[in-house]
Amino acid sequence: MATLRGERQPELSKKLFKMIKTENHVIDAYESAGRDRISVASQLSEWGESTGDAAISDISDKLGVVLAELGEQEDAYAQNLEDSRNILKHIRNTESSVQPARDHKTKLIDEIQRYKQRDPGSSKVTTLEQELVRAEAQVLVAEAQLTNMTRQKFKESYDMQLAATIERAEKQIILARHGRRILNLLDDTPLVPGEARRSYEGAEPGKQILEDAEQELRTWEPSVEPDPIFRPWSWPWNASDSSSGRCGRRHIYQRWTGGNDVPERNTIC
Repeated sequence: MATLRGERQPELSKKLFKMIKTENHVIDAYESAGRDRISVASQLSEWGESTGDAAISDISDKLGVVLAELGEQEDAYAQNLEDSRNILKHIRNTESSVQPARDHKTKLIDEIQRYKQRDPGSSKVTTLEQELVRAEAQVLVAEAQLTNMTRQKFKESYDMQLAATIERAEKQIILARHGRRILNLLDDTPLVPGEARRSYEGAEPGKQILEDAEQELRTWEPSVEPDPIFRPWSWPWNASDSSSGRCGRRHIYQRWTGGNDVPERNTIC
């Protein structure tokens, strides 16, 4: 059915219709990547616990929290792409509405030419020429509206998309940096047979690293300035918006343990 709808699109809006449809596949891919990342994070935590190694168990669990947050970022990015895509639909719809006016004008021109060839003195020619004047005026207005709409919505859509891309990248950097700090708590010095390894002391430092990551996400702000000429502008997710449920809204432990501030083990949903 989607293919049939595409075939029925007015010629003027076919290219944008196709692009918007393709963008939907991109969004699906990011959503799928986010879900898979969260699933991998959970599996990492479960595997670490099964090793019987206290250090691996704790670090894999905490690293799983970070990876799951990365998955949440993919989901948030996908939603921003969807919002950007919906803005482009305004252009597509306007293009679709302009096409009939263009077609009507072309039809009138063709009819006038036919009547002039068959009966140049016919009163029908005068009537059609008057109708053509009105049709040309309608097309002129419609074309102006389309131009204004296209410029505004094109800029708005990709401003949102690129802002979301910057947000995603900067938050990924935050999470990756703190994830490496957690990983560095693991002593991977080779041991000879019979040699005892020092007891693991990274539980509390690891907890603090998660706290640091949470704090940095909570206080994150855009690193680029809005376009003052274009419009009042805001990032898709404001760091101070407590209702969004995205990264930085709840304690990183609470989000994955159902509210416990200091759990025995971080259980990833």
